Amino acid sequence: MGKEQHRLQVIVEARARLGEGPVWDERTRSLFWVDIYNHRVHQFFPDLDTNRTFEVGDVVGCIALTGSDTLLLGLRHEIARLDMATGEVERLVMIEEGKPKNRVNDGKCDPQGRFWVGTMSRNDGEAALYRYDLDGSLHTMETGLTVSNGLGWSPDGETFYLTDSPKKTIYAYDFEAESGEIRNRRLFAELGEDGSVPDGLTVDTEGHVWTAQWDGSCVIRLDPDGREVLRVPVPVKRPTSCAFGGPDRKQLYITSASVELSEEELEENFHSGDLFRLDTDVTGLPFHPFGG
Repeated sequence: MGKEQHRLQVIVEARARLGEGPVWDERTRSLFWVDIYNHRVHQFFPDLDTNRTFEVGDVVGCIALTGSDTLLLGLRHEIARLDMATGEVERLVMIEEGKPKNRVNDGKCDPQGRFWVGTMSRNDGEAALYRYDLDGSLHTMETGLTVSNGLGWSPDGETFYLTDSPKKTIYAYDFEAESGEIRNRRLFAELGEDGSVPDGLTVDTEGHVWTAQWDGSCVIRLDPDGREVLRVPVPVKRPTSCAFGGPDRKQLYITSASVELSEEELEENFHSGDLFRLDTDVTGLPFHPFGG
């Protein structure tokens, strides 16, 4: 099994409770990411080595670019818009507001600019996956999930990947670009024999899937057939997600969590909640803004 030999470094000592949702914005040459339980959206500028923070007033599971100075937010029970100039948050559509034990979790825009948002539940099988279209309509795309998590698309746009974390499974679907429909769900990878759980993911231009392993202290690279080809150690217990960025999209940014760790575990994993960056030899796929 291969091991990544390039340097992994801490770039933001954020001590986030639950860092997640990294998104590289080529327009501003910056990385957006969230601290879910601290209700924060971060924006890291590597050229300036600075990190600014937006307080959004609610649990924030994911974000999407818009190509302007606004972001779409996946808040606890809604999709909203953040105006970064004013800090104002505008509600757009509600999600599962009648399920108080659920909340919005991971999300991402497809190559056509539609915003896909999943939920998580304390009850088995009561979460779902939704698609928010450019006309403001919301569509239920998958049900029977427990923690809808890492998602992404293959380089040719014909395969959609979705993680259900408690099942320790990443699924693959056929993806219809024009209609935005998914079908033919099948097993892509089962992970976590070591007790870890697949969390957020990203896809590179070679069609490999990179998944952060919660409680696994690593990020795993899977080939297009779902086989592990690389394991990158991360010096925290709970890596949460990953995304390629930088001028050539060859830098892998990795978020992490400090939530629900004991004092002893935090001493052993003192970079928990920080943001990491790994230089690689592969190129990640670009992030698509809402609206295309």
